[in-house]
Amino acid sequence: MTGQDRHIAVWNNCLQIIASNIDPQKFDTWFKPIRPVSLVDSTLTVEVPTDFFRDYIEGAYLDLLKMTLKRAIGAGAQLHYMVRPVQVEKPMVYPASHGLAPTNKTVAINTAQPSGSPSPFVFPGVQRLKIDPRLNPVYCFANLVEGECNKLGINAGGNISDAPGRTPFNPLFIFGGPGLGKTHLIQATGIAIKEKFPELVVLYVTGNEFKTQYMDAIKGNRLVDFMAFYMKIDVLLVDDIQDLLGQGSQNAFFNVFNHLHQSGKQLIFTSDRAPVDLQNFEERLLSRFKWGLSVELFKPDYETRLSMLKARAFREGVAIDEEVLAFLASRIKSNFRELEGTLISLIANATLGHKEITVSLAESITGKIVGEEQTDISIDLIVDTVCEYFNITRDILLSKSRKRQIVQARQIAMFECRNLIPNCSLSTIGAELGGKDHATVLHACTTVQDLMSTDKTFRQYVTDIENMVAVPVDR
Repeated sequence: MTGQDRHIAVWNNCLQIIASNIDPQKFDTWFKPIRPVSLVDSTLTVEVPTDFFRDYIEGAYLDLLKMTLKRAIGAGAQLHYMVRPVQVEKPMVYPASHGLAPTNKTVAINTAQPSGSPSPFVFPGVQRLKIDPRLNPVYCFANLVEGECNKLGINAGGNISDAPGRTPFNPLFIFGGPGLGKTHLIQATGIAIKEKFPELVVLYVTGNEFKTQYMDAIKGNRLVDFMAFYMKIDVLLVDDIQDLLGQGSQNAFFNVFNHLHQSGKQLIFTSDRAPVDLQNFEERLLSRFKWGLSVELFKPDYETRLSMLKARAFREGVAIDEEVLAFLASRIKSNFRELEGTLISLIANATLGHKEITVSLAESITGKIVGEEQTDISIDLIVDTVCEYFNITRDILLSKSRKRQIVQARQIAMFECRNLIPNCSLSTIGAELGGKDHATVLHACTTVQDLMSTDKTFRQYVTDIENMVAVPVDR
């Protein structure tokens, strides 16, 4: 065996070990397509079809891979991947590890019960605590695509990361529907803070986790330790705050909030609804949610959806024709999560089925996810719906009337055109709605966003009209 063939022999040895430990069909699917590239010292480089393929085998077979490489190469064995794009393109090389997650410093906590543990995330008996920030490095700003739907939130997060606890945005309250990037944005802000201020203690937790930890602390007679733990946090990120239900847990959180806020610590929350729409929350807690800045995330427009698809395809190491991406962006309109899921399904089908990524394949995949294409939404449809909802004529809506009801109806129409019609420019909207310029339309959209976050009745207007447009009736 020559030195040039050593990597092939080593990988064949690895395949024999792997084949004896997993189901034959899974072996054929996930390991036969892998090709050995090189073996330098103790580092074996292999080529895989896509980044998705790499992520799957590392997630499902990491322990098996470690054991196999150790047996085939030795204790210092390492595995690197070279991702092979579906179309011919220069490969990109990635290390097997996904980079380091942010870490916190060790924190000393004086507890009332020396034998107890104030942290829901550590073992009993520990006094100097290494608090895991629980941040996923994938959810960084670099992987977050900016558009009109999330621009305000990204700017706020960026400002906070430059001076946590020292901006007017404390707390920052991010809200919006599922799949619009709330978790990504809150974690990206936490990651950016850790990069700029590594000495700060950052913690990401969900509302439901806080509630569960509180109940466990009560049962274990460790409430003092529980409170001491949370009051040591410099940046507290609470995802899905709407799940923080129960008088006891809300009372505990109220005291944590007050202590951290008065101490100049940063608080960031996400929710699936605006503060004004939260149910079963104490009024004193709701008032504090409104102290800083409330930001709503909206459904991404066509340009943002297309940009996200391009960025994610690049991260997966797959070259996809822009015609295919444009088709996906025009078909999947609801949220980022559904859009990314469709793209990953498309890549997986092409990879595992040895198919070319085409519009036809994309159409078959999206048909299983979004069903039949909905009726096209036009400016005329939106204008007619707004007129019907407010019981006014089209001429009145498009007139120069400055009556409050007419102005708000006109602004809602502009907002809905921008939000619901893919690739519809501000200038086009303004021209169709009374000959307004793009600056007037942009101001209208901003005004509607602000009113939706503070006025429950106004927010209901917008929601009702969106529902009517999505399911149009005969007029």
